[in-house]
Amino acid sequence: MATLLRKIGLIRLHDRDTEDPKHHQGSLKGTKGNQKNNNIKHCNTSNNESNILSTPEIKTKKSEQSSKDKPTGKDKQGKDMKEKQQGGGKATSTSLPPLAPHRQHCTQVRTRRLMKELQEIRRLGDNFITVELSDDNLFDWNVKLHQVDKDSALWQDMKETNTEFILLNVSFPDNFPFSPPFMRVLSPRLENGYVLDGGAICMELLTPRGWSSAYTVEAVMRQFAASLVKGQGRICRKAGKSKKAFSRKEAEATFKSLVKTHEKYGWVSPPVSDG
Repeated sequence: MATLLRKIGLIRLHDRDTEDPKHHQGSLKGTKGNQKNNNIKHCNTSNNESNILSTPEIKTKKSEQSSKDKPTGKDKQGKDMKEKQQGGGKATSTSLPPLAPHRQHCTQVRTRRLMKELQEIRRLGDNFITVELSDDNLFDWNVKLHQVDKDSALWQDMKETNTEFILLNVSFPDNFPFSPPFMRVLSPRLENGYVLDGGAICMELLTPRGWSSAYTVEAVMRQFAASLVKGQGRICRKAGKSKKAFSRKEAEATFKSLVKTHEKYGWVSPPVSDG
């Protein structure tokens, strides 16, 4: 019995002594490795935003950072005022008149054209028309028509009444020569000859529809002289009516009305050859 017990004890001692110590180290390493892997896994999952937000400490830092980024009342007010000033500055810049350079260019074109026309009229050798500036205004002319067809009744009226010329006023708009001038008779008071109330002149050539920038003042006046003869114009000799002067306001209203009428029913203008 004792011998059996000793054998059993020796066997146990032998088993304990013969166990590989590396086996225990490996098992311990395995345990540590599992713990390390678990720690790594936990760190990886901690990168998730839900885990970050669930951490109280990080929540506190997050709120502190957001409070720093959020502008205070004074900063916000200053920012709003700056934006309003910038907006106001933009509004001011866009409110400037964009047509100023264009108007200046039109004025230069009109001035050059009229200066050239004045020089050409002064070179005329037949004394057909003469020009005087109204109140020294280059854009407002008083034109004297000295000649009409000498075989016409109007010419005979001029001789009998000692009328040396027919006086007209010609006003040039800002966009002349691309728009027609406004022309009206001042004196004497005429009847027929396409001269209407206020001294308005019924000619398609004087309307935007019939106007061409190539027309000169001399050409317009020759056309007018022809229309006077074609329309059998005469100097008014009726008592009282002959002394009544033409008015610009009446002429403008009459011209506006006749343009509407002729645009509806058509125009009739005598050619220059008829003069």
